[in-house]
Amino acid sequence: MKLIKLCLRLLLGAFMTYAGVSHLTFNRTEFVAQVPMWLRFNEGFTDFVVLASGVVEILLGLSMIFLFKKKATVGTLLAIFFVLIFPGNLNQYFYHIDSFGLNTDTARLIRLFFQPVLIAWALWSTGGCCVLKEWWNRITNKQ
Repeated sequence: MKLIKLCLRLLLGAFMTYAGVSHLTFNRTEFVAQVPMWLRFNEGFTDFVVLASGVVEILLGLSMIFLFKKKATVGTLLAIFFVLIFPGNLNQYFYHIDSFGLNTDTARLIRLFFQPVLIAWALWSTGGCCVLKEWWNRITNKQ
């Protein structure tokens, strides 16, 4: 089981690093579709959101690969990141925005169901559930 978790963690780390690099380079305009309408103050800020999220993805991806001693914390942060970017997926669905080959409402709807899978993947492959529970207890003052 440890080997499976390791492989899945490394795969997710590689995927996130690749996605982050694509934010900064060849898919930059495609990622504009992911920026929620309520966050698009102007073109410059929208581009900043795309670039900043790409940098965060690269950092989280590389951390998933190389910070094995902190893997549970990194996995928890990645899961939180997936929650935070979910409004971008909703934006693409609700505004019928074609991007990344998602050119039908059905395709965009199906994509929404993959976000919880990514969250679970990040938490399970790193043991992040324990960290998340610890953080929740601290926030709610449960010792």
